[in-house]
Amino acid sequence: MKAVYVQQTGGPEVLEFGDCPEPGVSAGEALVKVAYSGVNFTDLNQRSGVNKIPLPAILGAEGAGTIARASADGFKPGDRVAWAMVRGSYAEYASVPANMLVRIADPIDFRTAAAAMLQGMTAHYLTHSTFPITPGHTALVHAAAGGTGRLLVQIATMMGARVIGTVGSDAKAELARQAGATDTILYNQQDWVAEVKRLTGGAGVDVVYDSVGKATFLKGLDCLKPRGTMVHFGVSSGQIEPFDTRNLTQKGSLFLARPTLNTHVSIPDELAWRAGDIFRWIDEGKLHLRIDREYPLSGAAEAHRDLEGRKTAGKILLAI
Repeated sequence: MKAVYVQQTGGPEVLEFGDCPEPGVSAGEALVKVAYSGVNFTDLNQRSGVNKIPLPAILGAEGAGTIARASADGFKPGDRVAWAMVRGSYAEYASVPANMLVRIADPIDFRTAAAAMLQGMTAHYLTHSTFPITPGHTALVHAAAGGTGRLLVQIATMMGARVIGTVGSDAKAELARQAGATDTILYNQQDWVAEVKRLTGGAGVDVVYDSVGKATFLKGLDCLKPRGTMVHFGVSSGQIEPFDTRNLTQKGSLFLARPTLNTHVSIPDELAWRAGDIFRWIDEGKLHLRIDREYPLSGAAEAHRDLEGRKTAGKILLAI
């Protein structure tokens, strides 16, 4: 089968496209013929070595397709399925544990399912579990026009929050406002901490959702109300520097969370809840995906370059 794999860490140039053995299927797994794979920052972090994985490895943490062979109860060949947080979807076939598969409802196509799984369920657990949004909350969402950011804005707004979004351009500001952001801040043109304070009358926000990391983390703490929550869930600008946790006390008894999707979908019922909500909201027209770009499997390196270069605004996919 054709696949994209890495034998050593590095830049996009280490991604190799070529023939790999078709994966075997152990008990409790299904072999899926992949239709689409999502491209995510977690793939970039694994490729670069920021997140350590055994090498050589086929990348890709989410996908959608049709079961070709199953060795698990409840699934059969021909079933339409999607998954996230299982590596190996940059390939024509992927072996996926059955407890990480969700069925795709008829109104949802493979392209939508692959685009929705990882970023959609991330936005779901952030707003429902890590910091449960309730009406009246004010949230600051960094990278508000990105794939996860736009979904975060939409879901938080749906749940009754006021959302302030930081973005890198006027075009991205418009995308964030279309998603429901009340206010947008151009982080590279404005003092965004001062602007958050101005927009909140000096009070600050209840929660900061930070997928950026090094460039935003410390300043983000200054945007929080006393007893506010910093949710640090990504490092698109690099890892944060070590810091003294007494800063959290000094800045107002702040809370800090560093969650991951893995621990929020490890129980099948929880996986079904999150994916089910995302697919239902899409079907009902309450949640709108923005698929920015689509590449052939052989174009994975270009996809990584575009994502790293912040040339995208929304989800990017590989068509297998």
